[in-house]
Amino acid sequence: MATPKNMICVWYDKDAEAAARFYAETFPDTTVDAVYRAPSDYPSGKAGDVLTVLFTVMGIPCIGLNGGTTFKQSEAFSFQIATDDQDETDRYWDAIVGNGGQESACGWCKDKWGVNWQITPRTLTEAMAAGGDEAKRAFTAMMDMGKIDVAAIDAARRG
Repeated sequence: MATPKNMICVWYDKDAEAAARFYAETFPDTTVDAVYRAPSDYPSGKAGDVLTVLFTVMGIPCIGLNGGTTFKQSEAFSFQIATDDQDETDRYWDAIVGNGGQESACGWCKDKWGVNWQITPRTLTEAMAAGGDEAKRAFTAMMDMGKIDVAAIDAARRG
């Protein structure tokens, strides 16, 4: 398997493989591509522990690093998933939150490993791209939401 020229590195305390397998079960075009074990002891683990996991999330190549507790995830990094309708929005949101994750505001949620996700219906993105009053109404509606309500965004777009 050829290593991609560029990939996202996501830091995990110790569960990169479990996270990658959950993503592969949850999102289409998502795979666990390789699991590499540490050849010797290292500061946050032992020889033979899973050290890195190559995985792809909806076509985006990633490497999960089991780096220990030194660094924490923050909202400064998130995966943004574009959804086509409420069913798809609900499916991804509910999978992440229902698997030990937590809800946040404006379409954001966090998985149980601390990785942040934006579950963003395309109608919201389209409203923002339209600009003007349509964008303002959709943005105002979104500001009161956790999981995005597609019907409410569509209604806001229409005025």
